[in-house]
Amino acid sequence: METGKIVVVDDEKVVTSAFKMLLKVEGFSDAHFFNNPKEALEFLKLNKPDLVISDFLMPEMNGLEFLTEVKSLYPEVSKILLTGYADKENAIRAINEIGLYRYIEKPWNNDDLVMNIKNGIERSYLLSQLRQKISELEVAKKELENYSRNLEVLVEERTADLKQTHAKLQGVVSYCADGIVLLNQDGVIEQVNPACENLIGLVNNKIVGKGIDEFLFSKKTFISKELHRVEESELMLRDFYVKNPLSNSITPVEISFARINPEDTFKMFVGVIRNVTEQKKADRLRDDFIATLTHDLRTPLLAAIQTLKFFLDGAVGELEDNQKLLLATMQKSNEDLLGLVNALLEVYKYDAEKLVLNKTSFEIYDLAKLVYDELKPLADNKNIDFCINCADKKLRINADKSELRRVICNLCGNAINYTPESGKVCITIKSESEDLIFSVSDTGCGIPQDDIPNMFQRFSQGTSMKRSAGTGLGLYLSRQIVESHGGKIWLESVVNKGSEFSFILTNSIENKDLTEAVL
Repeated sequence: METGKIVVVDDEKVVTSAFKMLLKVEGFSDAHFFNNPKEALEFLKLNKPDLVISDFLMPEMNGLEFLTEVKSLYPEVSKILLTGYADKENAIRAINEIGLYRYIEKPWNNDDLVMNIKNGIERSYLLSQLRQKISELEVAKKELENYSRNLEVLVEERTADLKQTHAKLQGVVSYCADGIVLLNQDGVIEQVNPACENLIGLVNNKIVGKGIDEFLFSKKTFISKELHRVEESELMLRDFYVKNPLSNSITPVEISFARINPEDTFKMFVGVIRNVTEQKKADRLRDDFIATLTHDLRTPLLAAIQTLKFFLDGAVGELEDNQKLLLATMQKSNEDLLGLVNALLEVYKYDAEKLVLNKTSFEIYDLAKLVYDELKPLADNKNIDFCINCADKKLRINADKSELRRVICNLCGNAINYTPESGKVCITIKSESEDLIFSVSDTGCGIPQDDIPNMFQRFSQGTSMKRSAGTGLGLYLSRQIVESHGGKIWLESVVNKGSEFSFILTNSIENKDLTEAVL
């Protein structure tokens, strides 16, 4: 059995070691492992692989950059990207930009990973064979011109080759576990494979000729309206469902579309429909486990913190200084852990869409001033010029006051923390039409442009210049809160000059009394 040449790239040695053991057990003998993507590229320039597996986040070159280089070397080789849960957006972008074969979330399921590896190698072989057959057809054309007398014999030979190739491809389509559907430019179904028939619950002649939107639906859009986005690159659609009219069951699916023969005037599209029921169940189980665990941790943590306070307050007798120091350290550690537990709970609520915003009408300046007063002592300790610029102190907005306060505290706290002594941190509040724009600027060390896209991701640990000692959830949760209000949060930064975090809440302003005020 030919297992193919596999190249695995991950900057963490424990990951490459795990791959080495897994591939050895599964009988893949021709596998090569690298912890540096640049070293892997040097190897690939001299060795053609059948499958390349790459991590996304790597220090010298990220997975998208690495796989783009691989594509330029070997366009037909199957590529798999390893991502974290928060990097799905980048993985989807990779599918569109570099023709990614699969993306796999960490931690992976070994059975699914091995299946994807085998399918990826098989895909590379089929594409290579298809390219070879195309080359053979070009040679055959020249031979037909030079050997017209042997036309019938040559046609029979090449027809046999084409039939064999077609039979192979037809076998792949027919026995593929994923549903495959062929659409015209109007979204009308031209052909489906048996797996697609089973998914929909109807036979071929009941499906062909119908619009794809009759069988697959989403709360956000229609497939027929998304096909215009498919040109030479692929399109991945998520959060779609297939309703089986026989069982009335609804199956969650992901659909990958690609255009067939982009040069043709009449557009045809092929879509691969994947059942993600088990993946959805795994996601729910994981999130529910985290929510339950963090929720059950709060009670003992609160009890421990309160007990330590009793000791520190002298409720059980006077303590020596070294005892107070030890107990105070324990109390601070428990409070930090409680903060992490609370942050995880909030993230879970937003990810699971279980948090309902409690919107009220309030003056945004008063809320900002409240946060300002709380953090002013921290700024004074570092001799930081902390100020508020507001054009209208009576500006009223409609939003969830408690959640918005969390965002403002996080942005201001980060600004003070990363601004050196004698620096400046400034809150700016202004309105445009019915929209509120809230900004927090600082004169800190700044953030490199390459790190900015990752700052609002879950568990982001600072920048390449400086790592954070926090949980990596603050900015992610801030983004979730702002986006749940229908707004947007962004960052502008210049290295060694400072940063400005801003968010906009659209259609949130209730009045527009503009009076200049600077605190």
